[in-house]
Amino acid sequence: MDQATAQMRPEESGRIAAFGIDLGGTKIAAGLVGADGTVLASASAPTPATEGAEAVLDAVAGLVAGLLAAPEAAGLRILGLGLGAAGVIDAGSARVLSATDTILHWAGTDLAEGLYTRTGLEVRAVNDVHAHGLGEAWCGAAAGSANALLLAVGTGIGGSHLLGGVPQTGAHHVGGHMGHFASPLATGVRCSCGRTGHLEAIAAGPAIHRNYLRLGGDPYVADTRELTALAHAGDLLAIQTLRTGGRAAGIAAGSLANILDPELIVLSGGMAGAGDLWWDAVREGFAAEAIDPLQELELVPATLGNDAALIGAAGLFLAPLTPKDPTCS
Repeated sequence: MDQATAQMRPEESGRIAAFGIDLGGTKIAAGLVGADGTVLASASAPTPATEGAEAVLDAVAGLVAGLLAAPEAAGLRILGLGLGAAGVIDAGSARVLSATDTILHWAGTDLAEGLYTRTGLEVRAVNDVHAHGLGEAWCGAAAGSANALLLAVGTGIGGSHLLGGVPQTGAHHVGGHMGHFASPLATGVRCSCGRTGHLEAIAAGPAIHRNYLRLGGDPYVADTRELTALAHAGDLLAIQTLRTGGRAAGIAAGSLANILDPELIVLSGGMAGAGDLWWDAVREGFAAEAIDPLQELELVPATLGNDAALIGAAGLFLAPLTPKDPTCS
């Protein structure tokens, strides 16, 4: 943050904004975000993942150009472009250190240089789940918390530990890989990382569906969404596998709370919308694992929905200027 920005007068803050980008393997979502966390204008496009990193950066720049031309951008001072991106991201240099092959040639991409060249904007970047956590800590469920933990349970599992609203990325920039926390309910089950026994192998959405099929479930149940509906209709095996996944997530949340001692835990991702069967199991798992002083710790759903990561990405520029306020979005 430059000195001029740090000394900005309160009456000027309403005229500033930043771009927030949520860059995943299938979709790029972009938003022009105001100083109070409001998404002023947004756009999205498919990620040209098979065309490589340069095509992906071109797509991001195209979305930014479109938003710059929007009426909502008139008269705003744009501080920069914040990015929540897939992969292991060095937040200091905005470089992709490592990544899967979901986006071709993504590892090694210099996001700061590539996007500055295309847009003329300063670029800051974090992993996409850290961006999600930053959004919730700035304007969402964890607003006002000095020490918050986000656990995102969806297609995969990730998370973010935020101190004073700042994601803790660790010495090797891999902090937040909570899906690879050991789970007693996943013993012997292969994880996406190639190892066995990790939380993601039993609690992620696709893993819950795989577990259902492995235990003899109906092969015509196509995915976890259908399984969840079946569970709420009373199917015992669907209930069992949904609850196993939820309980595993809760045990992990309890173990992490024992180590990190957060003020609250925010749960997000697709499974957080799975209803009371899942949430009850999460809370049971948490209660079984958390030590006594943490038994009253709140586990709450995220509140920013699909905008969380782009709001958080914009917050890389804006959050230090705006007091944390649960109503800021």
